[in-house]
Amino acid sequence: MALSQKLDLRQGQSLVMSPQLQQAIKLLQLSNLELAAAIEEECERNPLLERDGDDGAASGSEDGPMDASAAETSMLEAPGAAAEDMDAAREDMAPDEPADFAPAIADGSRSDWSNIGAGLQQGDSDFEEMVAQVPSLAEHLRRQVSLAPLSDIERLVAIALIDEVDEWGYFRGDLRAIADRLGCSWLTAERTLKVMQGFEPTGVMARTISECLALQLAERGRLDPAMRALLDHLDLVARRDYPKLELLCGVDREDILDMIAEIKTLTPKPGLGFGAGEHGAIIPDVFVRQGPGGEWIIELNGDSLPRVLVNHAYQTKVLRSATRADDRERIQEWAQSANWLVKSLDQRARTILKVTSEIVRQQDAFLLRGIEWLRPLNLKIVANAVDMHESTVSRVTSGKYVATPRGIFELKYFFNGAVASNDGGDSLSAEAVRFKIKALIDQEAPHEALSDDRIVEILKDQGIDIARRTVAKYREAMNIPSSVLRRRLA
Repeated sequence: MALSQKLDLRQGQSLVMSPQLQQAIKLLQLSNLELAAAIEEECERNPLLERDGDDGAASGSEDGPMDASAAETSMLEAPGAAAEDMDAAREDMAPDEPADFAPAIADGSRSDWSNIGAGLQQGDSDFEEMVAQVPSLAEHLRRQVSLAPLSDIERLVAIALIDEVDEWGYFRGDLRAIADRLGCSWLTAERTLKVMQGFEPTGVMARTISECLALQLAERGRLDPAMRALLDHLDLVARRDYPKLELLCGVDREDILDMIAEIKTLTPKPGLGFGAGEHGAIIPDVFVRQGPGGEWIIELNGDSLPRVLVNHAYQTKVLRSATRADDRERIQEWAQSANWLVKSLDQRARTILKVTSEIVRQQDAFLLRGIEWLRPLNLKIVANAVDMHESTVSRVTSGKYVATPRGIFELKYFFNGAVASNDGGDSLSAEAVRFKIKALIDQEAPHEALSDDRIVEILKDQGIDIARRTVAKYREAMNIPSSVLRRRLA
């Protein structure tokens, strides 16, 4: 077969992403903290840009600066060319050991172990340098939430629990108050906390020093009844009341001293190896509150939004003094880039508000009644409602947080699957169904465990059309044993 060359004329379409479009897409998916860093870098690179509030005059024009706060009053406007371009672009982007066991435990319900943990207080300057380099404890815990055997509802609870963790790693919140605020049962909050007590570092999420030490000993396989009794009476350990400890623990003096020596090797403040707590605080991007008429008011967090202006006065001044053509061209490039950045920031704010408004409209039942009322929601539903592409909605909801009357949540947590209704009513979210299954099992009598078939019957009586295998799948996902095993355990 002979080889030959020929020319073919073909017509096709392709998307060419300009640097400006790439920048707009990047800005949309950044969190506010990441955005602030990116803006600071851009201001250093472009002399025509300056932060709002900086010294110096920044004059505007008809096409002048548009900061993100403008979106607060024009959130319902249709997205501009920048958002349309974004929709077209479909590509997604060993703990210290205490030096001495002095009688420092005055109250076993507190984590005050300052004398015991003397080794942890050494090298303050080195510790400050380490904090600047490592993630905060809250960030470390949030990363583990996504990997834990938790349902979406329990992940929402877990995020709320992390907000109540102090710098030592202890959970200081009120489980019942958190459950009431989220609209879930206390048992759901308690189970979520128990799962999180298996997170690293070992001992984190404990409520008392005794619980913290017990978690560490359990991991070593050393939490026997005698050790439990010792941990329940740390006040006697602090007073060195060995005769009472021998009686309570059922061991002799030598064993008591060995047990105390083992406790000395534990870490009473497991969270100290991470950054300070304030570094892990979540700053919401959007605030949602209920107005006097019952409507939902949605506002951007203006304090966290970086605002930049184009200094047109300086642009005019340098243009007048520029004599070479390449200098004038460079100034024009600066001006074009600066104007595009300002408009992209404004469009980003409008897009976040528009997507958040639709999510709030879809999930208003959750905001009013609690987690059990989460509605089925996916990216496509929101994208169609706000006339955007799913990839744009995905970027908007990742790493963006909304402050609601029920707490602060990442926007993506409001997306979940659906289970059909058998009476023609609205579908329920998969997480709401899981919540109902968990509630039924939590309320069952000890020796009358509900079978999966019985749960299906109960749910169908409530208008929920679900298969037995789906109930089994949800139950296993929540690490709940079968009815046979639950009866045996009871």
